[in-house]
Amino acid sequence: MKLGYTILYVGDVLATVDFYERAFGLKRRFVHESQLYAELETGETTLAFAGEAIAEANGLAIRPNRKGDVAGGFEVALVTEDPVQAYASAIDAGAGAVSPPVKKPWGQLVGYVRDINGCLIEICSPVSR
Repeated sequence: MKLGYTILYVGDVLATVDFYERAFGLKRRFVHESQLYAELETGETTLAFAGEAIAEANGLAIRPNRKGDVAGGFEVALVTEDPVQAYASAIDAGAGAVSPPVKKPWGQLVGYVRDINGCLIEICSPVSR
């Protein structure tokens, strides 16, 4: 078993993909013609977005991610060599500021923003092992 996809259910798939491209420099891999599903290039694991209608069509009950609500109990961590610059770029692209990157006791730089759907995004340096 290995992690293949992380799928976030969002109100507007295309707006979300556009935001992630501008805010984090990710590239789109695939957008379905229905505009209810899209994938971004992120390395070995795919970050995907599905319209809330897809959850409903699959018989899934979800709590929608909304900017004005408390963030859901998950985060997407994006690793970069320069979290300070990445954080600033994300804010410039419309991300909501949560906390700027700070050095953790284990040496990693970690900051947090919220995307246009209110999802919590960690922007961090690689973990030294």
